[in-house]
Amino acid sequence: MSTAGSHVLVVDDDQRVRTVVSWQLEADGFAVSEAADGAAALESIERERPDLVVLDLSLPGVGGLDVLRTVRGRERAGSTAPLPVIVLSGRSGETDRIVGLDLGADDYLVKPFSPGELAARVRSVLRRARPAPAARQLRRGLWVDETSRDVTVDGRAVELTAKEFDLLAFLARHPRQVFTRAQLLQNVWSSDRSWQGEATVTEHVHRLRQKLGPGASGQLLLQTVRGVGYRMEPGDAH
Repeated sequence: MSTAGSHVLVVDDDQRVRTVVSWQLEADGFAVSEAADGAAALESIERERPDLVVLDLSLPGVGGLDVLRTVRGRERAGSTAPLPVIVLSGRSGETDRIVGLDLGADDYLVKPFSPGELAARVRSVLRRARPAPAARQLRRGLWVDETSRDVTVDGRAVELTAKEFDLLAFLARHPRQVFTRAQLLQNVWSSDRSWQGEATVTEHVHRLRQKLGPGASGQLLLQTVRGVGYRMEPGDAH
């Protein structure tokens, strides 16, 4: 399921690391905030309620493991909801990794790391942490169920390929939000223009419109925003 628009808090005392990581995550469609030390991280977590934290272990003052320990303690006490955490460390030793995972880290990366790999892990951890939404009605007569991956139009089952369904479901989660073809390649295909053409997106939109047909107002549902990309216009679902 899609993770676009999720809020990620990046915690690292190195400004250069925060800048590179934030740039990559924002390019991948995430909302990003930053903290330079453990105390600021705990304040941001309490105030902003991010969807995921990227947490460096080597922080001044309150260390990364202390931040993680505090977060998990609050969760056990029932005062906060579970918060996915990806831990970063400048040391490749096994001890920090084991301690971090024992304290409840969802993933672990050793510096130096690829910003692209970190972004991929953020997406993976968020997908694991989020339950699939129930069936929803997008327009009158058009239902999409992400659990069973069923699509029906006026009670008639519509057969979609895996990527056709993924594209429809992604746009359905972000009604009226415009996405470029490059953004859809990244979020639906986990790809980019360097090896997969944007025509792939255009063709899938065309097929979806045909398969949804006039009964679901396929042309109106998946709208082209000239010079930009596509958006879903749900309309009246009653």
